[in-house]
Amino acid sequence: QVQLLESGGGLVQAGGSLRLSCAASGGIFSTYVMAWFRQAPGKEREFVAGVDWSAGGTDYADSVKGRFTISRDNAVNTVYLQMNSLKPEDTAIYYCTARRALYGSRDAHNYDYWGQGTQVTVSS
Repeated sequence: QVQLLESGGGLVQAGGSLRLSCAASGGIFSTYVMAWFRQAPGKEREFVAGVDWSAGGTDYADSVKGRFTISRDNAVNTVYLQMNSLKPEDTAIYYCTARRALYGSRDAHNYDYWGQGTQVTVSS
């Protein structure tokens, strides 16, 4: 059983930056594809970014491409999401998730483990 714990959320002004972290425990972290999803009030959970087990491959939603960067450090069992040039529409709860597979997915149903989420609020 894998446990995921997100941190780093908060309130920031538009144009600012935040760095989310997700610490994993209870499994072999390097064997999991990791991803970040987000859910805004009244909206469905959506894919934000994903990284494969070796960090050699990444994937981003069009809405965040060029502004967000996903990375992972298998030595400390942690995945990160660096968010720059934040916009009010980035406001959401951000969830870290893990999938034991060779490849990532943009479908939330394909992920096995989820963190409890961290709130990101971007003011205009």
